[in-house]
Amino acid sequence: MIQYQSQIYRLEKLKLFYVEVPMDIIQQLNTILKSNKINHRVIISINDTISWQGGIVALGEGLGYITVSTARMKKLNLHLDDSVSINLKLDNSKYGFDMPEELEELLQQDCEGKRRFELLKPSIQRYIIYYIIQVKSTEKRLTRAIQLINNLKLTHEGKEDFKTILGK
Repeated sequence: MIQYQSQIYRLEKLKLFYVEVPMDIIQQLNTILKSNKINHRVIISINDTISWQGGIVALGEGLGYITVSTARMKKLNLHLDDSVSINLKLDNSKYGFDMPEELEELLQQDCEGKRRFELLKPSIQRYIIYYIIQVKSTEKRLTRAIQLINNLKLTHEGKEDFKTILGK
């Protein structure tokens, strides 16, 4: 686990709050992974209170950032410029999120849907999973899973995008 201090920043052009990932922390992750990139999937914990799976995004000049949602800001009672304690652990999960049971079951029954899902870029796989887990009701998660996988099967292989998978 990698620990460091940061503060809460605001990226106005994207209208989001974030914590900065300094260059030395990215270098530590790169040493562990034998990599030379900025974008890594991690499990982040703030102030030893809440943790979630997220990604480091390039900020520029060798720095990275991790988005902190408004809901998490409220839950932690954080504000712009507050100092926070960060714990990072590499996320070695297959998709970057826990696979919802509804989608897992659907993919076990739908061979073509599973094949197409597995061919997707990891970012689109994560988007599908995230979109499904945003609803609490099992029935609604299953409905979303069926809708997204059916839309996926209707797209041309290799031409998948978020908009098409959502059916828009």
